[in-house]
Amino acid sequence: MSKTGPKVTIAEKLREQSDVLTRSERQLSDVILLNYPVSGLGSITALAEAAEVSTPTVARLVQKLGFSGFPSFQQALREELDEAISSPLAKRERWVNDAPDEHILNRFTKAVIDNISQSLDEVDPKVFKRACDLIADPKRRVFVVGGRITRTLADYFFLHLQVVRDQVTHVASNSNSWAHYLLDTRKNDVVVIFDIRRYENSTLRLAEAARERNAKIILFTDQWSSPVDAIADITFKNRISAPSAWDSNVSSMLLAEIVIAEVQERNWKTTRKRMETLEAMFDKSRVFRKF
Repeated sequence: MSKTGPKVTIAEKLREQSDVLTRSERQLSDVILLNYPVSGLGSITALAEAAEVSTPTVARLVQKLGFSGFPSFQQALREELDEAISSPLAKRERWVNDAPDEHILNRFTKAVIDNISQSLDEVDPKVFKRACDLIADPKRRVFVVGGRITRTLADYFFLHLQVVRDQVTHVASNSNSWAHYLLDTRKNDVVVIFDIRRYENSTLRLAEAARERNAKIILFTDQWSSPVDAIADITFKNRISAPSAWDSNVSSMLLAEIVIAEVQERNWKTTRKRMETLEAMFDKSRVFRKF
């Protein structure tokens, strides 16, 4: 495991350098990002033709990204793809073979802290505000969905958001039933999706269906980015690598909690009444122990 923090992906480099790219280089960058990372795995000629630029333009962009040539650029893409689709067993073998001698408590904690730091550094405050604007808008209904692992994040997000505001629905992750939930979506409703690597086909199909119904999509994903990113209105890319067979969802959970806290403050007058009503119901049903 690297001690210098998670690697910066090629997609992130392209976005970071977009302001200094020439018009033809930006055109090429857009094509690479459109079906990333597969779009960059063909020949240099095929990529140039797809972007309607010259092969020297491809070579110049690759060098601007810090690669010696197109082969090393493609090798980096293949490594990213391998990371993105790797199974828990493969991930464990990778970090075990290169594990430092420090205790797992220290190693894991350091990895998570690095994930949090880099994830939050990459959040654009304007994008964060726009996401909260959408989720806090009482005129919009909110639908929350996760996958096999991320459904726990979706459930946590839903449970808190349901207290903050009304018209919040937790969409079952079962691919046989989510279509029923989409029947209720209207134009400009909000669909919050949690999807990390080994991205699930059913989640993408749900997102595509939501887009067809003109819903707004907010995606919580990882640094390699779910395919849903291509059609999402807002995407938060959280670092998830950890010295484990499983990815760490701490940074995703943290950002989700920050969103909930902000939406709560936006709607505090309404939220407070909902909380008071809920507490009265808890007292009446004696859900919690009183001392």
